[in-house]
Amino acid sequence: MRFARSSPSRSESQLIAVDCHHNYVERGTYFGEDILLTRKGAVSAQKGQMGIIPGSMGAKSFIVRGLGNEEAFCSCSHGAGRVMSRTKAKAVFTVEDQVRATAHVECRKDEAVIDEIPMAYKDIDAVMAAQRDLVEVVHTLRQVVCVKG
Repeated sequence: MRFARSSPSRSESQLIAVDCHHNYVERGTYFGEDILLTRKGAVSAQKGQMGIIPGSMGAKSFIVRGLGNEEAFCSCSHGAGRVMSRTKAKAVFTVEDQVRATAHVECRKDEAVIDEIPMAYKDIDAVMAAQRDLVEVVHTLRQVVCVKG
């Protein structure tokens, strides 16, 4: 993802590439030991490292800067996270629910994506509040388009 940040002169923009992986294993040294660290649903939040924390397909997302919290293995959440399984979401919600929940977003609105309905995910503001000691918010992004499979 790329975004522009106004320069002091306002006549130029500075582009910063944010490349953020989740669900992987990497070598690292934590608490004096060399380990293999698995990040499942988490991303690296090393001090100064830029990242992306997405909300659901109907919620805002965040560009963040890692705070390097060693107690959290310099990690933070990858996103909002689910409050219900894909199977339950498909059983509970309808296409009409999906259309209403994503009225402000250009996205697929059919049976195949009901499991991605915003109500199947945690409140992204609560998720961000819970990780104030892991990342600082640099930019808040408003959902306009969501591409899903």
